[in-house]
Amino acid sequence: MIVFPAIDLVAGKVVRLQRGDRSRMTVYSDDPAAVARDFVSQGAQWLHVVDLSAAFEEDDAAREANSKAIAALCKVEGISIDVGGGVRSLRRIDELAGLGAERIAMGTVLVRDEAFAQAAAEQFGELLVADVAAKDGQVKVNGWREGVSASADEVVGRLASQGFKHLVFTDIARDGMQTGIDVEAYRHIAQVAGFPVVASGGISTTADIASLAAVGDAIEGCITGRALYEGAFTLAEALAAAKGE
Repeated sequence: MIVFPAIDLVAGKVVRLQRGDRSRMTVYSDDPAAVARDFVSQGAQWLHVVDLSAAFEEDDAAREANSKAIAALCKVEGISIDVGGGVRSLRRIDELAGLGAERIAMGTVLVRDEAFAQAAAEQFGELLVADVAAKDGQVKVNGWREGVSASADEVVGRLASQGFKHLVFTDIARDGMQTGIDVEAYRHIAQVAGFPVVASGGISTTADIASLAAVGDAIEGCITGRALYEGAFTLAEALAAAKGE
């Protein structure tokens, strides 16, 4: 199972939010590439990057700072970058691919523009990741600020037919809260999708990671952020738990 340490970006800084709330933000570093190099030194092979300034449609200066940070992250040796946040056009996909991103996540357009999402998946294939976030079973979009009249099962259930082969599923109620995870929820989502899921939201202990790894092939990986930054465990410990050690 892949462990994806997370780097969430606002105006070029590494941050974490609680339940996706922009007003509940903690800044951890103003040097994202240094954070990534530290993760590499601990054994990371993948990094999950979220452009929150793009997702929240912040000003040009904030978004440009994030683009520069993403470019720097893609140049860090020894790690593959999975990046998302505000990806709503083929041009942005091209830009991120040109920077060297190995996976590019799309969220809001999965619901707002299904035809575009399918066309993008057909064109870019394995490069694209479906990014679905839900609270109480209902999908949230636009930086998790807006609800839509669609359930998680409904949105996830059509991903395979649209051409998606990768999925990040976030439990918003638990994200950034270090409250533990709902393993069965991720197992269920993988069954609905028909392919493995990357679990995001609430990981607080290495036991959470081990329990996801124990599910087997249905869980491709897990994303962890705040627990790493606040010292609940090290990345090396997380990687060991993912291997059942």
